[in-house]
Amino acid sequence: MIKIYCYNLRYYIRNPRIRNDWPVVLQNLDPNIRNAVRAVIIRDDRILLIRKEYEDGRQQYALPGGAQQAGEPLATALYRECQEEIGTSVRIDSLLHVADWFKPRDTVPPSTRHLVEFLFMCGVEDTYIPQSGHHPDNHQVDVTWTELATLDSLPLHPSASAALLHSIRHDRYDKSVVYLGAIG
Repeated sequence: MIKIYCYNLRYYIRNPRIRNDWPVVLQNLDPNIRNAVRAVIIRDDRILLIRKEYEDGRQQYALPGGAQQAGEPLATALYRECQEEIGTSVRIDSLLHVADWFKPRDTVPPSTRHLVEFLFMCGVEDTYIPQSGHHPDNHQVDVTWTELATLDSLPLHPSASAALLHSIRHDRYDKSVVYLGAIG
């Protein structure tokens, strides 16, 4: 059973099947909620990821995708983002999950952005060779097929994605749970 609570005008869901860290401290929360789409593309125990490098030498891996623009349907946003980042069209198979993500932003002073992430299971042509598209993400340096077995050792962004992707890989996730709550 899902129960919805409200404390100090903050709504959150309490469900034992999903991760829930509420209440959380949100430093300088941006009042604008942003929708984002992500493509989960798995082939032969490998997943397609974007690799980013930062000036300080840090690396992060992320699913292809990005922000939905005003007036843009989710599917259109995902098609556009994949063309921009991985240079190919995707086939959208299904909506896997929806999750809230409170993303720390590197601003002065530090701030937090509330994202609503829509994760879609997708496919690409069998002949697809990983490459950056015509408008890659900031700091994006590579697109790579990555062994699913190595996800735990990668700096995946957001970090909670690794456990979710492992459960999808082994078909051990509860397909009736679409909303995951807050991830991070």
